[in-house]
Amino acid sequence: MSTRRTVLMVVAAALAGGAAGSMAALAEVRAVAQAAATPAPERLGLKGYDPVAYFTLSTPTQGVAAYEYAYDGVRYRFANARHLELFKANPDKYAPQFGGSCAMNMSAGVRREADPTIWVISNGNLYVFAGTGGSERFRQNPDVAAARAASNWKTLKNTPSQ
Repeated sequence: MSTRRTVLMVVAAALAGGAAGSMAALAEVRAVAQAAATPAPERLGLKGYDPVAYFTLSTPTQGVAAYEYAYDGVRYRFANARHLELFKANPDKYAPQFGGSCAMNMSAGVRREADPTIWVISNGNLYVFAGTGGSERFRQNPDVAAARAASNWKTLKNTPSQ
């Protein structure tokens, strides 16, 4: 049953049931409204790869579901408890730039999902790319590409990936 229909039925029952019924119905309306307002689960960032491993192990490493943490609307997985704690202590240091979207596509004004096995750490930040060509172009002038991507991210952050 749709949320709207449920709310309308509860309100109708409250009106028919009088004042005593109204209080119970009001509680039910609140419960239905709160359930409808519950946000969707966060998406899995970096396709499950551990963001801290890029820095500590210098290689993409799959995380495990037992070590998950949500940050900025994204669920990240970690290879071990130590990586999880490092991330919690400083998520801005370890989280991929642009929510894990391809940095070069972002610099061109397009939000595209990245391949977490194609990556660069530049100026202490993790960047991921949709293909090897993007990472090669990024390495040629990382400051300009990152600045352009950061500017575009402001408007593309809440759009879906292509």
